[in-house]
Amino acid sequence: MQAIILAAGMGKRLGEFTKENTKCMVEVNGVRLIDRVLGQLSKQKLNRIVIVVGYEGQKLMDHVGTSFNGTPIEFINNPIYDKTNNIYSLALAKEQMQEDDTLLIESDLIFDDQLFSLIIENPYPNLALVAKYETWMDGTMVQIDDEQNIVNFVPKAAFQYDEVDKYYKTINIYKFSKEFSRTKYIPFLEAYSKAVGNNEYYENVLRIITFLNSKDLKALPITNEKWYEIDDKQDLDIAEALFAEEKDIMRKYYGRFGGYWRFPQMLDFCYLVNPYFRSSKIIDEMQANFRTLIAEYPSGMKVNTLLASKCWGVKEDYIVPGNGAAELIKALMELLPGTMGVVRPTFEEYPNRRDKDSLVTFIPQNNEFRYSAQDLMDFFGKNHADNLLLINPDNPSGNFIPMQDVLTLAQWCKEQGIRLIVDESFVDFSVGWEENTLLHDNILEQYPSMLVMKSISKSYGVPGIRLGILCSADVDIISRIKKMVSIWNLNSFCEFFMQIYTKYEKDYKKACDRFIQERDNFESQLRTISFLRVIPSQANYFLVEVLPPFTANTLVLRMLKEHNILMRDCSGKGGFDGKQYMRIAVRDHKDNAKLIEGLRHLEEGIANK
Repeated sequence: MQAIILAAGMGKRLGEFTKENTKCMVEVNGVRLIDRVLGQLSKQKLNRIVIVVGYEGQKLMDHVGTSFNGTPIEFINNPIYDKTNNIYSLALAKEQMQEDDTLLIESDLIFDDQLFSLIIENPYPNLALVAKYETWMDGTMVQIDDEQNIVNFVPKAAFQYDEVDKYYKTINIYKFSKEFSRTKYIPFLEAYSKAVGNNEYYENVLRIITFLNSKDLKALPITNEKWYEIDDKQDLDIAEALFAEEKDIMRKYYGRFGGYWRFPQMLDFCYLVNPYFRSSKIIDEMQANFRTLIAEYPSGMKVNTLLASKCWGVKEDYIVPGNGAAELIKALMELLPGTMGVVRPTFEEYPNRRDKDSLVTFIPQNNEFRYSAQDLMDFFGKNHADNLLLINPDNPSGNFIPMQDVLTLAQWCKEQGIRLIVDESFVDFSVGWEENTLLHDNILEQYPSMLVMKSISKSYGVPGIRLGILCSADVDIISRIKKMVSIWNLNSFCEFFMQIYTKYEKDYKKACDRFIQERDNFESQLRTISFLRVIPSQANYFLVEVLPPFTANTLVLRMLKEHNILMRDCSGKGGFDGKQYMRIAVRDHKDNAKLIEGLRHLEEGIANK
């Protein structure tokens, strides 16, 4: 068997990365794509590797040389790479294809080592590696029957979004027998090129062959094996996360701050959202209006303030909607003078927006990071702060201060001349949640210097629309923040969500109640894992201490690598003093069960040592 690598293209979409090199010379985590694939091929005992070069071909030839770990390497030059597509590059290798069984590989791929073994060891002589369609995929799709025969190649122009459940993406790794190449593929390739020209794709030839005989070419769907096709800068960034070295994995993932739909097989137990409200028909209504919303400008601050007032029952003068709570946190932290009292460990977005010297920090002195309103009054009575931040329930500890005690704290702050900021982004996950919110005009008016922040993303499960609110009877500060943000700080989807939300309030209440039941069940399951100490929570996550033989980092890495589940290592947060802690989000029952299954698998591994 031989391998043929197509590496003639210019890779224009990669910009500066291919300004002076062809795509396969691009580095992923410090290793060139061509070096990686040659290393993988050299383990397969091939007779030779043939590389079709074109753009910057001499640099590639000089880099590779005439052999790799003992496997001979030959080159074919495509001198008109800028005027042709891959059908011409492959046609240049037609003689070689007829001399031996062939692995055909495109050079802009990165994939797990086992993919070559999968396709080579499979008994079918003519085979295409395919993957179930996911939203990030682009290019040729195929449809297969129950016997894994490829019955149709679907080019871009024929792609139908209502058919995606039936599509598989070609990974662009094929195996062809020399008989198939000699009697079928090459004759059709030559005839197609003569009829249509050289600015086409070799998959079009396979498409014609499958129309004539659907049993000539089989598909081999992969399962959990990793692969990625690198066409542009974003692809390169994602590939570097997928194939990062162990020491860099968490930095590559955590540093993305979301966007995890580009890793659709991964379960995200980092980010915190309501898993049940998005099953409401509110999402169906938004989807039905997608084309209108994408094509129209949103309203300005005045209208969106009115909508926010309607949704959360607070006077328009008392509320400002933001592009996520993050926009409002930034504005507020820049606006407030003086020192800031914080409880650690905490959600670092607030203190990160302040000068470190302005922070007055309280750390609960117990192993569950519990604290009460009285604890705060005792500490900050002796260690004055001009502003006091309370996240309730707290993140990541899940500590919760009951409503009446929060009001006691608000009264104390009022008497002490301290501005109280309460972030109640997670309060709708607390038991008795409908009675736990401060978002009432009479409460805000009773404590006019108090500010209440709420991230709608978390409790309503819609982080993609970016919506948060800040409320206070201090109309001066609310007015100033409205002037600090853009007039169009909310997009049309966010506006439409507020426009229709009140029709679905009953769905939201059901979703919150259902969530609390699932959290109780999930907690009981987590407590069965021997290497976790679970801290009670009134939020949609649990802070857990990771016990030997694991550290938080090793546990997060193992779960990501072995089960494709991403969790949050919190050990580096201020207040943990280097101890091993992890935050685990609460998702729906199905996903939570997968997490528990993965943890038990690790537990079985400990027991078997």
